[in-house]
Amino acid sequence: MVKHQRPEIKKAVLAYSGGLDTSIIIPWLKENYGCEVIAFAADVGQGEELDGLEEKAIATGASKCYIEDLRKPFVEEYIWPTLKASAVYEGKYLLGTSFARPLIAKRQIEIAIAEGADAVAHGCTGKGNDQVRFELTYKAFNPKLHVIAPWREWDIRSREDAINYAEARKIPIKASKDKIYSNDRNIWHISHEGGNLEDPWSQPKQDMFALTRSPKDAPDKPTEVEIEFRKGVPIGVNGTRMEAVPLVQLLNKLGGENGIGRADIVENRLVGMKSRGVYETPAGTILYAAHQELESLVLDRETLHFKEMISPKYAEMVYYGLWFTPLRRALDAFVDHTQQNVSGVVRMELYKGNCTVLGRKSPYSLYREELATFGEEDIYDQYDAKGFINLYGLPIKVRSLVELEWGKILDYDEPDYTIFKRD
Repeated sequence: MVKHQRPEIKKAVLAYSGGLDTSIIIPWLKENYGCEVIAFAADVGQGEELDGLEEKAIATGASKCYIEDLRKPFVEEYIWPTLKASAVYEGKYLLGTSFARPLIAKRQIEIAIAEGADAVAHGCTGKGNDQVRFELTYKAFNPKLHVIAPWREWDIRSREDAINYAEARKIPIKASKDKIYSNDRNIWHISHEGGNLEDPWSQPKQDMFALTRSPKDAPDKPTEVEIEFRKGVPIGVNGTRMEAVPLVQLLNKLGGENGIGRADIVENRLVGMKSRGVYETPAGTILYAAHQELESLVLDRETLHFKEMISPKYAEMVYYGLWFTPLRRALDAFVDHTQQNVSGVVRMELYKGNCTVLGRKSPYSLYREELATFGEEDIYDQYDAKGFINLYGLPIKVRSLVELEWGKILDYDEPDYTIFKRD
């Protein structure tokens, strides 16, 4: 490994979670850079993980610890735009970790500027996606700050090494060599990696799950829930208007109780390798299903189909850390325009891991019974379909006539490659 000369750092702001990695980074920064360390923890809905965090940061060497509640902007400015875009990475991942990172990194930069720091630091590994998400955000807002990524510098090479480092310095940690999952939790989801999950053949252990019951243990009676949307944004549950944060919390509870939202994925990381992760996203699973059904009711065919083309691109950009880019903002402009009529109510049934749509309604519905019915109607003359089919099928008809009546073979024969011999 090539050793690079370390810059002289006086003060660094660390993105701090209190987990294994960032817990050992505070003393490591002081030992190796001799700098003042300010910890910053963003409350994005990780709950009790924040308990005692400030005391722990100070006890391990931080001069100060910021803890800020960012749940509301997280949901309204990051989750809702991604939901409106119907963005899902590789068909399964609802991007729970991906869009939390630009939010945290942006606020970290703001604190670094306010504190007069000359560096920012994070605890992301050199093999993961998060290092890219953090650092692209740093570049977007202040590329002059030094970036310290200890996992790319130190001799620690595994979580076992990190645990040994913490134990040697009497740093309290929750991770152990027996239970060594790497978790990331926020109001939208919790992710699980590492441990036995590193074998893609290995079944997740039930005691690992934190937000969802096993579908086998879910109630035998289904739960019905109605979700109201305005311009693509969820605004109410079961007839009650709700703010963003409590709405997601309620749907997490209802979904989790009914075993909704588990996803086991082998995904392609940005850095080039595949990784296996298990995600729990109860509220997200419900909201994505409801939003999709409402769009099917109010969007015209061409708009819906084109939006389905850009949704994977939007998801890819979020996953790759390209949140603060002109293209993502341009896609938002398109998405927001498509959402002008995505208002209405969707009724769902939650039952043993399944999220089923029971009904949907909207004042902007493009579904008209008088057009869809097989009975008599004045608007749609079925005889007109004959002319439509004749014109729509004209290229197919002409091709067939060329072959049948004029004896022309339109397809090329495959060359005989056996004539080429190897020396």
